[in-house]
Amino acid sequence: MLWNALSRASSLGRGVGGRLAGASGRHTLVGSRRLVSQLVEPRQPEVVTDEIPGPQSKAALSRLGLLQDTRAVVFAGDYQKSVGNYIVDADGNCLLDLYCQIASIPVGYNNAALLKAAQSPEMALTLANRPALGVYPPKDWSATLEHAYMRVKPKGLDMVFTTAHGSDANELAYKAAFMHYAKTQRGGAEGFSTQELSSVMDNVPPGAPDVAILSFTAGFHGRTFGALSTTRSKAIHKLDIPAFRWPRAPFPQLRYPLDKYSEENAAEERRCIAETERILHDNPMPIAAVIVEPVQSEGGDRHASPQFFQALRSITKEHGVLMIVDEVQTGCGATGTFWAHEQWGLETPPDMVTFSKKMQTAGFYHTREMVPDQPYRNFNTWLGDPSRALMTSAIVDEVLGRGLVEQARDTG
Repeated sequence: MLWNALSRASSLGRGVGGRLAGASGRHTLVGSRRLVSQLVEPRQPEVVTDEIPGPQSKAALSRLGLLQDTRAVVFAGDYQKSVGNYIVDADGNCLLDLYCQIASIPVGYNNAALLKAAQSPEMALTLANRPALGVYPPKDWSATLEHAYMRVKPKGLDMVFTTAHGSDANELAYKAAFMHYAKTQRGGAEGFSTQELSSVMDNVPPGAPDVAILSFTAGFHGRTFGALSTTRSKAIHKLDIPAFRWPRAPFPQLRYPLDKYSEENAAEERRCIAETERILHDNPMPIAAVIVEPVQSEGGDRHASPQFFQALRSITKEHGVLMIVDEVQTGCGATGTFWAHEQWGLETPPDMVTFSKKMQTAGFYHTREMVPDQPYRNFNTWLGDPSRALMTSAIVDEVLGRGLVEQARDTG
């Protein structure tokens, strides 16, 4: 969590006078409206119940279980008392949070800058008047995009498509890839044939072509319908759901320590690249794009070298296949660069980079070539949410202003 770096980078919010455990302090209303956190981050966890979940969590989950499936729930959180690296549950247990809301908390609980952004007049306005951004964006939406997204844009990607969550970001990136592929097959010509327009309503070619996205063994790219067809991490995610017959390539299984197995690992990466290129060449269904994670997180904390990703970029370019980098887990500075793929030293940038989680919003960066040839094609009602973009602006302010990327790089 970047908050770990924030805690080290500043003494702000640290306990004084020998406080050892338990989040203390309170939230205060300044004037009549602004919420400011005066919580003090503890120096260590404190468990006050014999078991977790405790009785208060169990009672809350019993009530919730009447309305929603709670079988995956660990405990009920108390977010008025959670602070920094520490989450407090309904029973008052104060726990060091290494799970970080499924890797989505960027700068800790009850961060003062985020609370300030949440209480701003701009936030109130966007919450009361949520716009359909594809048809009636706010007059200052371009400025919001610049401040929230474009000042940290990946090199070479000058546009951003905003959306709701990580699965959604990948799903819409796939649509962009398919539309780009079809336009290329038409030789860049605009418009559609009568046969395309009629066949697509029956979900058959040529209007609904048989085209694939190539993903990697153990990769995770989400749970929506198209994204799930590229997810390869756990069977339980996919069981009983119809899937596209899309191929998968092997992801390197490196041996550790790296210096001891350097030759074996290099051979493993060459094997995976060779198999990937064979699939790109021989797969019976054309491949529009390859999607890859810089670190397979859900798939087991699996890494590959910059040389592997350089070779992957090279073969995608050679075969005219787009490269999508899924930075939903790794984006927003946690790896020591704002985007993990910046460490690969690519000669040409990826075609798209998807993001969510720690950015507290979602979408994908892309080149202008990924814009469909007609409006309304990659589209939905909201196309993101200005209120989440305001939070992203505050997050990026904290990450850049406090030097958290550098702190993460230096401390690991």
